[in-house]
Formats: sequence, structure tokens, C-alpha cells
Amino acid sequence: MHKDIRTKREREKAMVSEMIALYCRKEHGCRSGLCTDCAALDTYARQRSDKCPFMETKTFCSNCKVHCYKPEMREKIRVVMRFSGPRMIFHHPVAAIHHVLETKKEKKRLEIGDET
Repeated sequence: MHKDIRTKREREKAMVSEMIALYCRKEHGCRSGLCTDCAALDTYARQRSDKCPFMETKTFCSNCKVHCYKPEMREKIRVVMRFSGPRMIFHHPVAAIHHVLETKKEKKRLEIGDET
């Protein structure tokens, strides 16, 4: 596997773990570590990222045409993302800004691809 893809995969896994931890801390009151449900979601999300065949070309799972999460886990991660996403600017401002810029760039790329 190419080094850049490994780096991207590790960065994505770290960020999803941060978002799950923020959610768990604020919504479930866990101050150290994760509750059982959030720990299971974190493990699942990391496994999905490890097995993603589109890592080289994708930006975020939400932009992917193939949804590899089981429906139950997909809904759980959606809840976490909705909660943690807006709060990331206060916890990881550089990553949050990077995410917004990448999302806008990806939406443009997808719109151009749909027109051709």
C-alpha cells in the first residue's frame, strides 16, 4: 500500500475516533475512555476504514457511492457526526477547516463528474 494512502487512512481513523470520543464525553458523560456502545462503534468504524477499497480516491465516507456500514452502525455514526462535526472547530480547528474545504472541493468534483 502506498505511504500516502496509509497516512490518509490513519488520519481518517484518528479523526473518527476523536469525534466518537467527543460525542461519548458530552452525551454519555464518559470522562476517560468510551462507553461500551461508543467503543464498539469506534472499533467498527476503524475496521471499515481499514478495508475501504476506495481510500485512494475518496474524501469522506459520506461522499462515497458504496455504503459499507451496516444500517444500524451507519445511523449511529450519522448521529455522532451530526453532533461532533460542528463542535470540532473548537476541539480541532485545523482539521475542521480542512474538512470543510475538502467537502466543498469534493462536491464540485462530483457535480462536474455528473455533468459529463
